[in-house]
Amino acid sequence: MANYYVNKNKQPSGDNEVHRQGCSFMPDPENREYLGDYSSCFPAVAEAKRRGYNADGCYYCCNDCHTR
Repeated sequence: MANYYVNKNKQPSGDNEVHRQGCSFMPDPENREYLGDYSSCFPAVAEAKRRGYNADGCYYCCNDCHTR
């Protein structure tokens, strides 16, 4: 299990990246929203989408969920 966060700031691609706690590319605390504690990135990305974000997994820490 790991804590996941979504970057509230969109990337140039228009995506809001989902990160696992400890990622080197984790956004600053004021730029992220806690999504929850999950066993993989898939439910974390789904939760971010449910909250209205154009979510995609971070290439580095959530590569299995990175689609673009």
